[in-house]
Amino acid sequence: MISQPVDLIAIGFIVGTIGTLIGAGGGFLLVPILLLLDPHMTPDVVTGISLAVIFFNAASGSIAYARMGRIVYKAGIIFALAALPGAIIGVYTTSHIPRTVFNGIFGCLLIAASVYLMTTSETQTEEKQLENYNLGMGAGISVVIGFLSSVLGIGGGIIHVPALTRILDFPVHIATATSHFVLSITALVATIIHLMNGTLKGQLGTILWISLGAIIGAQVGAKLSNQMKGSWIIRALAAGLGLIGIRILLPLF
Repeated sequence: MISQPVDLIAIGFIVGTIGTLIGAGGGFLLVPILLLLDPHMTPDVVTGISLAVIFFNAASGSIAYARMGRIVYKAGIIFALAALPGAIIGVYTTSHIPRTVFNGIFGCLLIAASVYLMTTSETQTEEKQLENYNLGMGAGISVVIGFLSSVLGIGGGIIHVPALTRILDFPVHIATATSHFVLSITALVATIIHLMNGTLKGQLGTILWISLGAIIGAQVGAKLSNQMKGSWIIRALAAGLGLIGIRILLPLF
């Protein structure tokens, strides 16, 4: 496991920049990095570290997006409240999942998400406005996302952003900002539970150094989002998910 502060800060910066740019919180990058760096780290420790970093990343990114006026607070609060029960249950579920099973589930999820996003990225439009959307449907989706994101330690952004854009018809930049706001709430609650359970004992130094880089990277990612079209944001997300998913699955065969 990398333990040098400068290396951990660099990892956090990359995770924070990309995670905020696409509204995914960075967990989809940090989890596989932790899995690859330490083959012996248990799933609950991996997800605990990731969710803690996601909180700092998402909080920093949300502040930047709030200044831009992109967060839909009504939807974000409702979606976060709906996701919390699943997020709490997910924390207690992860410790019962064997490492190889965890890797397999995570790798398959990343590849499936990559294929879906890549094949539908062309349909993104930047000019559309946020109109009427189904809050009830969004809340129902958030319940499932809260559980999956907590179990896998990814924060849920890689699922939430596509759901907001495809099902609820959110503009991409509004979806990424609102998703980040939701992540800041759900990741905080999940992290508190991990701390109370003792999962993160001995990991606070790692979390703080990675989080420092992520906080800085989140500000950079938010600014870069102004320079990128929504379709390219989705394609970047898809490419990253696919490559990492394949890398995680390879040792299983």
